[in-house]
Amino acid sequence: MIEDAVEAIRDGLIVGVPTDTVYGVAADPTSVAALERLALLKGRAGGHPFPVLVTSLHQAADLVEFSAAATRLGTEHWPGPLTLVLPARRDLPVAHGGTIGVRVPDHPAALWLLEVAGPLAVTSANRSGEPAARDDWEAKAIFGDEVAVYLGGISLGGTPSTVVDCTVDPPVLLRAGPVG
Repeated sequence: MIEDAVEAIRDGLIVGVPTDTVYGVAADPTSVAALERLALLKGRAGGHPFPVLVTSLHQAADLVEFSAAATRLGTEHWPGPLTLVLPARRDLPVAHGGTIGVRVPDHPAALWLLEVAGPLAVTSANRSGEPAARDDWEAKAIFGDEVAVYLGGISLGGTPSTVVDCTVDPPVLLRAGPVG
């Protein structure tokens, strides 16, 4: 199944993946077409950024620049439900205003996919404004064949990640969540 998911991502398609927060839908963060497909799937207006899931602080450092505060937060809370918004190291389609939100999920299926496929733009599996799916069955009920591959699993957290803007000093809480 993981091979099917990786192939779908490389083909610019959307895959479903369980995370430690909510079940998600994922796309290649380097592909404009895949990100547009992801926004269309969600029914999301343009200009709303997608966070990127990575396997580690080290993998995130290839995408974003870490401040001392961001390094401390990532070290303390990753893997886990904390998204850090940081300056992008390069011009990627997923970057929004020169920044990218990055997170290391604490879920074996998500980490396995990220290990094989690389970083992924991921958002909750739901239409904008609707409740997020908690598992692959709920996600299939929402999206059906619009998602190429669904990795089986349940997301135990049920609450979206905490989001902290680390482009400023001191960092600023953008969205409250499981990390206090």
